[in-house]
Amino acid sequence: MLPFPTISALHAAYRAGLHPSAVLAETYRRLAEIDDPGIFLTLLPEAETVAAAEALGPFDPVTMPLWGVPFAVKDNVDIAGLPTTAACPDFAYVPETTAPAVERLLAAGAILVGKTNLDQFATGLVGVRTPGVAPRNAFDPAVVPGGSSSGSAVAVARGLVAFSLGTDTAGSGRVPAGLNNVVGLKPSLGSVSARGVVPACRTLDTLSVFAGTVSDADAVFRIMAGYDPGDPFSRPLPVASRPGNLPPGLRVGVPDASSRVFGGDALSEAAFDVALADLGTVIGGAADVVDLAPFFAVARLLYSGPWIAERYQAIRGFIEARPDALYPTTRAIIGPAAELSAADAFAGLYRLAELRRIAERVWAQIDVLVVPTYPRPRTLGEVAADPIGPNTELGTYTNFVNLLDLCALAVPGRYRSDGFPSGVTLIAPRGADGLIAELGARLHAAAGIGLGASGEPVPAEPASPADLQRAGPSEIEIAVVGAHLSGLPLNGELTARGARFLRTAETLPEYRLHALPGGPPARPGLARVEPSSGAAIETEVWGLEPAAFGTFVAGVPAPLAIGTLRLSDGTSPKGFLVETAGLAGARDITEHGGWRRYLASGQAA
Repeated sequence: MLPFPTISALHAAYRAGLHPSAVLAETYRRLAEIDDPGIFLTLLPEAETVAAAEALGPFDPVTMPLWGVPFAVKDNVDIAGLPTTAACPDFAYVPETTAPAVERLLAAGAILVGKTNLDQFATGLVGVRTPGVAPRNAFDPAVVPGGSSSGSAVAVARGLVAFSLGTDTAGSGRVPAGLNNVVGLKPSLGSVSARGVVPACRTLDTLSVFAGTVSDADAVFRIMAGYDPGDPFSRPLPVASRPGNLPPGLRVGVPDASSRVFGGDALSEAAFDVALADLGTVIGGAADVVDLAPFFAVARLLYSGPWIAERYQAIRGFIEARPDALYPTTRAIIGPAAELSAADAFAGLYRLAELRRIAERVWAQIDVLVVPTYPRPRTLGEVAADPIGPNTELGTYTNFVNLLDLCALAVPGRYRSDGFPSGVTLIAPRGADGLIAELGARLHAAAGIGLGASGEPVPAEPASPADLQRAGPSEIEIAVVGAHLSGLPLNGELTARGARFLRTAETLPEYRLHALPGGPPARPGLARVEPSSGAAIETEVWGLEPAAFGTFVAGVPAPLAIGTLRLSDGTSPKGFLVETAGLAGARDITEHGGWRRYLASGQAA
């Protein structure tokens, strides 16, 4: 039997002579063995997938980084020649073109196996709102598999494919990941084209990725990502070329006592506490507690506010012509939106704007928020008795994310004491996808659990890979010395541009550091002097893509400037310097050896 399919494991096997046909044969064998007809709505014949593998030519993971990697796609995403049903047979159509994001994966050598089941029209977090057979949870068939991307999550958890695509509007790429012990990546909105996706809420939708490991999910995301002028909601967001190291000033927040919601489930609460212990080990200290009340208020807008009307608009022609074709719960949720007015929509937008301002105060204090992925498992019986309540509860920590324009990553954690999977979700402002990937990979490795429903261990992640301490081929290194240091007020100007932390390093002993007048925020000025009168000053070095570097430098105000710094590690990155005229009224703080140490001394005004 072949191992759990991760990209690295598959490519190692291919280098050793294995043919993709053997991997595909194992996919179909495993599918027959688990006998779960609810996973796929369209399954390609094995011979067709083998033919696609043959068409790839010789093994070439350089130009085709997904060469021979089997994957699946949620059935609200268009694949030319295959029906798109959104789990509603009467809605089905056969598109002539493939969604651009999927085209990128196919061009990278990935092999499509089929299209997966979902909560109808991507409306739900339980994964069983489908008129056909629902997928079974990979760990306990009595528990819901999570939705709406249920089939995609189960396909990965069962080792049928190395990765799969879902969509995520309210948590559909995270809740099923948590309930099936796989990674669920929800990227920054607009970073991946949503053309060819049946919309739920067009302003909030994004494709998402399920995979066994964080590195696989991140790799797939970076292949899909890119600005699409044909998608009116696409944005040219900077995306770090790869995750970096963890910055030393990383600020992590976790729910305070009033924000811990587990529905009275002591096992889920205990599992979260264990995950927090792992988090403390990874970040080397305790996290700060955060009141999530404003986030929960945002979450309530998604289904009790006017965004339900956006779901109505997405299928307006169909629901008005064929209301009885909808799954009863789906119709009950979307149907009442017809009564909402334009005034209701504006009221919702105004309320969201108010809550965003409140949430911004939280993000001024933390860089990453770590929450449970779901409060507690819910059973099929509970959902049958109450189709709405358990679904709402499952979205406790997910519904607010897209409304607040955040990125998120669901990562498996240590199992509950009853053996059922648990996990946490890392949330950060848009553009911080690389940061949460690095932290998530370390948390996943620290949990010491299996991949998906298999017993195979999560591959070890290097603690601080040497190659991540230098810029990639397309990056520009920039050294920061003051308010742009990690954990300080202006660091977001870097992370929002997709910057990744590389290393700490001192300058050569030929600089002096000064606390400049003015602010907030307080800022230092670094001046180069004769070596005989200088000292070594602490810096952080970050990597930026050229376009992001350009916009960052364009915003640097006088008397600061960007020049070339000489560091003790032998490198000469670009970095902050101060004009001589800007030192009037400044205080020399060179003796502290760095801005962070100066702030810690308590001498800052």
